Amino acid sequence: MPIPEPTLYPPFNIVRLSHVEFGVTDLAASKAFYVETLGLQVTEETEDHLCLRALEERGHHCLVLRRATEARAQYLAYKVYSDEDLDRAHDWFAAEGHPVKWVERSHQGRTLRTTDCFGAPMEFYYRMERLPPIHQQYRLYHGVKPLRIDHFNCFAPDVDAAVAFYGRLGFRVTEYTEDDASGRLWAAWMHRKGGVHDVAFTSGTGPRLHHTAFWVPTPLNIIDLLDLMSTTGYLANIERGPGRHGISNAFFLYVRDPDGHRIEIYCSDYQTVDPDLEPIRWDLKDPQRQTLWGAPAPLSWFEEGSLFADVDPQEAVLKATPIVAP
Repeated sequence: MPIPEPTLYPPFNIVRLSHVEFGVTDLAASKAFYVETLGLQVTEETEDHLCLRALEERGHHCLVLRRATEARAQYLAYKVYSDEDLDRAHDWFAAEGHPVKWVERSHQGRTLRTTDCFGAPMEFYYRMERLPPIHQQYRLYHGVKPLRIDHFNCFAPDVDAAVAFYGRLGFRVTEYTEDDASGRLWAAWMHRKGGVHDVAFTSGTGPRLHHTAFWVPTPLNIIDLLDLMSTTGYLANIERGPGRHGISNAFFLYVRDPDGHRIEIYCSDYQTVDPDLEPIRWDLKDPQRQTLWGAPAPLSWFEEGSLFADVDPQEAVLKATPIVAP
């Protein structure tokens, strides 16, 4: 099935992905994982939540951890170009039949909450509190030295529908996996900020959040993290990698937090700024699409993901068999 032409002048202007909020069942355990082990920086801490940012980020937070009885992904958030874009987004989603409401979020200006084509919660904002730069405070660099949030990856029951919907919002496809037998998409990578992706979609029961990724300086940082996790009680939290993806060409590692939320540590993808850049097609049967080199992904990587709060997932329409580690 051909990839639809991108909408280069969308109804409102999304700059990039911004942040995610996780419900976590043990805030202290989550802090130990994200702050003491991965190396994210605390920007606010209360009895009920933590706000964190990575080392190159000026916005107040890229990750919010909130105490909850169940581990859920609460929403995925995006920054828009102007305050007027928030009103345009509100009117567009309302006209399309999506629920819309203005919500209060600490350290942010007006924030719009709505849903995507599968009912997954999305939030949009323009203003977030700016913090002083810390990227040259090298005493703060520890763990895997996370520089910035890079992307979300979601299970989608219909990847073709996801590409069509997010394409209307101005997201452009950089790479995709197609099933030859059906002509349907198995997965697609879509961006706004000029990397390989701000958000990707993989065929599976969804909507569910597959992972959130953080960009790090070099592959050596990933090796350091593996040494650290393997000697500080987190060996079982290492799920997949290290290795290099065929799609995106990125060096990667996948780990699970204490609640099972999946985090990718990621570096070395490529620039995709040109609006007429042609998407790269991969065959579903090509083993190098998911792993250029390294061990194949375990079954958990294809089947497990974070549920969105108050959203019932649907089975995938594409029934295809991925390459799974023995």
